[in-house]
Amino acid sequence: HVQLVESGGASMQAGGSLRLTCKASGQMSSDYCMAWFRRTSTKEREGVAAIGYGGLSNYADPMKGRVTISRDNAKNTLYLQMNSLKPEDTATYYCAAGVRPMDCRPFASDYNYWGQGTQVTVS
Repeated sequence: HVQLVESGGASMQAGGSLRLTCKASGQMSSDYCMAWFRRTSTKEREGVAAIGYGGLSNYADPMKGRVTISRDNAKNTLYLQMNSLKPEDTATYYCAAGVRPMDCRPFASDYNYWGQGTQVTVS
């Protein structure tokens, strides 16, 4: 069983940067993909980015070019660096993990472990 805890959410001005962190506990093999999703006022669950154990990443359109996903396998920690934030990025951001042997994607159906979320508000 995997538990995920996000942190780093904040209220901030447009144009700013923020880094979210997700700490995972439990057994995670090298087959685990990790990803970030968000819930906005108009979308229940929207993919942001995903990353495999080896560091290969995949970004969804809404934030592509403004975010960088990374993971530290030794620390079981996932990160999301967000830059040039816009008011429409206001959302609850969720970390997710799931087993997928290759090609990690920011598709919700690929993940079966989810964190509680961290709120990001941009004004």
